[in-house]
Amino acid sequence: MIQIFLQTLPFFALIGLGYGAGKTGFFTEEATAALTKFVFYFALSAMLFRFSANLSLTEVFDLQFVFAYLWGTALVYGIATGVSFLRRLSVEEAAVESQCAVVGNVGFLGIPMLVMLLGEPAIAPVMLVVAMDLIVFGSLIVILITGARDGRVGLGILRTVGMGLLKNPMIVSICIGLSWSALEIPIPGPLNDFVSILGAAATPGALFAIGASLATKSAERLTVAGWLSFCKLILHPAAVAVGALVLFPVEPYAAGVMIAAASLPVAGNVYMLAQHYGVAPQRVSASILISTGFSIVTVSAVIAWVSGF
Repeated sequence: MIQIFLQTLPFFALIGLGYGAGKTGFFTEEATAALTKFVFYFALSAMLFRFSANLSLTEVFDLQFVFAYLWGTALVYGIATGVSFLRRLSVEEAAVESQCAVVGNVGFLGIPMLVMLLGEPAIAPVMLVVAMDLIVFGSLIVILITGARDGRVGLGILRTVGMGLLKNPMIVSICIGLSWSALEIPIPGPLNDFVSILGAAATPGALFAIGASLATKSAERLTVAGWLSFCKLILHPAAVAVGALVLFPVEPYAAGVMIAAASLPVAGNVYMLAQHYGVAPQRVSASILISTGFSIVTVSAVIAWVSGF
């Protein structure tokens, strides 16, 4: 556990460095937004393209893996939704809280950290988790909020969801990379060097951006944020572990990567959605802040456990 903690410490130290830069005003909100855009659209996309271009679709897609992850995630999503309804929240608020409970920071934190700590074979399962989070649960929150406001789910909502996925650089770069691999086209040396250099900026850039964005988050409504952080850091990996190890047995290494990915703190894009729709942004902000802080210990513990797989 101590050894894994020391291995994860540099990642969280980079987040802390970004937090300090943002909190002191040395790194402004505008600078954080620009860095986040660079990482999201360029560096992370280059990394994902390079990873996926060296994989085949059969290496990435595993039906048992999909069933196990979706079962565990849906269970925690249902628990969080049920608790929200017991508190008599609206469908929109319940959708946002449930998103906090199950969607982790796999893109910015998980991809660089898990691949480095668990090895390059972690690339395929991590990318599959990213795809499921974006396609299934990223679409679900839009459908629920828009449908609740309009009173129905129409073609307009589905068109919005579809366009959102088509414009997401992570989905696009993975698809382009897998297509490149399927066509069995060798990556030219200069192109490979280009995406390698650009992709190398993803890890420090993403972690620094996470920290700088946390500096603008507020710690309000701590009771609810604490509950949602508990769902994300404890219930979600536990439920996914049951799905992957008991109900839908997955190859041990891939199961370990999946569980580690499920243990990551609340994703920043949940806040962007909450802010965009004007639904409980302070609650999401506090959940991101608290879950990221506690994840220094919980993620290390989970990775130490699954490393034994």
